[in-house]
Amino acid sequence: MSNVLGVINLVNERPILKELTHHRCLASVPFGGRYRMIDFTMSNFMNVCVSKVAIFTKDKYRSVMDHLGSGKEWDLDHRSQGLFILPPIHPDEQIKGDIQQFFDHLEFFKRATADTVIIAPGHHISKIDFNEVVQEHENSGADITVLYKNYDGEAVQKPIYHQCTLDSRGEVLDIELYTSPATGDHVCLETYVIRKQLLIDLIKKCVENEEYDFLKDAVKANLKSLQVQGYEFAGHMPFIHSLSTYHKSNMEFLNPDIINDYFYNSWDVFTKVKHEAPAKYAISSKVSNSLIANGCFIEGTVENSIIFRGVKVKKGAVVRNSIIMQKGDIEEGVHIDHVITDKQVIITKEQTITARQQPTVIKKGEVV
Repeated sequence: MSNVLGVINLVNERPILKELTHHRCLASVPFGGRYRMIDFTMSNFMNVCVSKVAIFTKDKYRSVMDHLGSGKEWDLDHRSQGLFILPPIHPDEQIKGDIQQFFDHLEFFKRATADTVIIAPGHHISKIDFNEVVQEHENSGADITVLYKNYDGEAVQKPIYHQCTLDSRGEVLDIELYTSPATGDHVCLETYVIRKQLLIDLIKKCVENEEYDFLKDAVKANLKSLQVQGYEFAGHMPFIHSLSTYHKSNMEFLNPDIINDYFYNSWDVFTKVKHEAPAKYAISSKVSNSLIANGCFIEGTVENSIIFRGVKVKKGAVVRNSIIMQKGDIEEGVHIDHVITDKQVIITKEQTITARQQPTVIKKGEVV
């Protein structure tokens, strides 16, 4: 895979997680006790030894830059090749689409020695073997390969997914935006494999025609003139499109089978290293079916929850079905259920916060 360039496209991200994306992009939202969403795509590239990865950003990208740094954790801190974070050149209100971002950094693509480009979003929680995808792309002789997954998620209120229509040979006939995907529908994962020169040609052509959406103007508009092949990803990948599905997707990682699939079978998922002491459990603590990260001090009760690094759960506090992010402080006598607290949240003594239909979210740094 030395001839493959990895691109993580953050330009089309939407703030679908509301309070959690007020001050960060979707790709840098914490997930699973110690990770960020972008860690999974980064690790997928690392697994197949992609030695050059570019991150195309749009806004709220400071946390991505801080998290990825030089790319050391993903073996991308090289003198040549390595990790490239490419911020927007134009002000946010003037960015017309991801093709404009690609065009603004067209020289980056021209200088890349790779023959093939993989474009993927930064918020998919999945383990995709890009070796298999690229091999299938080459075997099929396709100009573009589009990854899709059969929908198995919850109902969607807004049109945020695209559906792929395929023929009997697996070629893509149409890609359309739709509101309510049903179980089994082919949802486009906005992940593509394409020859570098073809990508450059499409970018130039689209900009000449003042077209700036890669999916609509470069892929869909060329379905009849190019061979666009579908590739089904059949592995685990939660469809996250709301706070409710984000909460549910995190809770799925309490399932031992899913944990084994992501963190013990095949390749590893890497993240930014933060050295802290192991979690400490007081004699008064009661913990069941939960993920507890390092640096935590647990004196109270934790059930069916995910606790990030450096969290303190004081004596007499009860945390159920909740996600507590880094450096949170749950004080004495607190009872919370179906709550998501962002980083550095303090819930003061004797507070009770419960939710059922939609998890309650407490913003970063708030004191409740």
